Amino acid sequence: MIDRGTDHIADWQKWPLDREVVLARVVNAPVELAFRAWSDATQIVKWFGPDGMRLETREIDIRSGGVWRFDMVAPDGTRYSNRMEFVQVTFPVMIEALHGADIDNDPDQFRLLVTFDPQENGKTVVTLRQLHPSAARRAIVIGFGAVEYGAQALQKLDAHLAGVEKAST
Repeated sequence: MIDRGTDHIADWQKWPLDREVVLARVVNAPVELAFRAWSDATQIVKWFGPDGMRLETREIDIRSGGVWRFDMVAPDGTRYSNRMEFVQVTFPVMIEALHGADIDNDPDQFRLLVTFDPQENGKTVVTLRQLHPSAARRAIVIGFGAVEYGAQALQKLDAHLAGVEKAST
């Protein structure tokens, strides 16, 4: 399980790289819209997760101290319970959460940091950092496809934002 330290950004700088997974994507939307797609409960449920998965949310409160409890449901009906406990939500810069199964004291829980960096051209770099409890756990999640699944989620985010942009014009 991950330590719930209070010096969040400094903690990230101390983690060994053999426990980290990093994904990034440039999305075609301004930083405020990209951040809202992650922090607005009505938006995140429309795009979050890998291709083919549907979400069933039991509770969602995306703010510092809030929680999102949900299942990812595979096409064959297999359910994967999830819980995100939001450590810090700072508009429009970052979201930090503890992410794992929807059980207390999940030994496989990891820290998630999502940052939003505006580009001069109106696009945003969205970066996801996962800090796993051990190098062995990192190897397991990479092995079952977490990098590809994360890339799919970021692609779905970009497609969602394209629809949001069209609706606002």
